[in-house]
Amino acid sequence: MRSEQGADPRELRLRERIESIRTRSEKSHSWRSSTQYLGRLVNRSGFVPIRTRLAREDLTFLATARDEVMMFTELALRLVELHRPQDAGGITSDPASPIQRCRACMWRWPCPTFRAIEETLEP
Repeated sequence: MRSEQGADPRELRLRERIESIRTRSEKSHSWRSSTQYLGRLVNRSGFVPIRTRLAREDLTFLATARDEVMMFTELALRLVELHRPQDAGGITSDPASPIQRCRACMWRWPCPTFRAIEETLEP
């Protein structure tokens, strides 16, 4: 991680918030293995009548998880909207495949930001 000396206070606040979300997520337990079983218990009303024990970390995570997922999806969509290809202009040896650059950062397409999003979200 970069040195925090001389860093932008807004960047520091964002990093702290993101790290806080990551820490809460890591401390909570995954329900992935339970969801297949619980999915078969859905009653006629569309609910799963269960009794379970939840750790404090799970409740802390669940309290804000929906809002945080929505926040991160909005962020990802905004980044994808900003970092999209545009014709770079200039001369190319293959007119059928012109050189493209990112309209936000001007890196050759696909830019590092788009690749990072794509790699993170690929299954």
